[in-house]
Amino acid sequence: MFDELSKILKARDVKLVVVSKTQSPERILELYQKGQRIFGENRVQEMLVKHGSLPGDIEWHMIGHLQSNKVKQIAPFVSLIHSVDGFGLLEEINKQAKKAGRVIDCLLQFHIAQESSKFGLSPEEAEEMLNSPEFANMKNVRILGVMGMATFTSNQSQVEREFRQLKGIMENLKSTHFADSTYFKEISMGMSGDWELAVENGSTMVRIGSLIFEGMNP
Repeated sequence: MFDELSKILKARDVKLVVVSKTQSPERILELYQKGQRIFGENRVQEMLVKHGSLPGDIEWHMIGHLQSNKVKQIAPFVSLIHSVDGFGLLEEINKQAKKAGRVIDCLLQFHIAQESSKFGLSPEEAEEMLNSPEFANMKNVRILGVMGMATFTSNQSQVEREFRQLKGIMENLKSTHFADSTYFKEISMGMSGDWELAVENGSTMVRIGSLIFEGMNP
């Protein structure tokens, strides 16, 4: 499944983030040897262990909810944080990135699903943050785009509406805050069950785990 999926996404110019949470280093290495370099983790501790035992050119993406007090542990090496869902978290990322001598790439996570259990900013919260003098002074974070998770439902129309909503948020932010930023172009949406719909609605980055690993040999 990996080979087919990778080929399809490459043809569409969509990045594949392989969700490697709970997977062994051996299984990750199997995909690495096929050319995959971007892996996404939900938990800091698991990411630290894998980062320490796998090849150094892997791009590690934090795709799960991130607590501010854990940022300093991944700041020296994380490639992209998808899950910036509050101003306090972004401030801490900027602080720890400065200490590490880096600029850390981030995505703003928006709440587009019906489930209240999912994290994310509202458009109003994002506007307040991006208009603040504090954000203007952040030199060690770079916002590459947006991320969102659709409702877990079999209602494809609802999922598509939510993906379109996220794309609309992205386009609005691009025109109002990032018009001159060539790097502000990523929309991280779509997982194993809805990646095709996400790509059709403008996703540039999909997060897929079970679809790939379930098809691999044990």
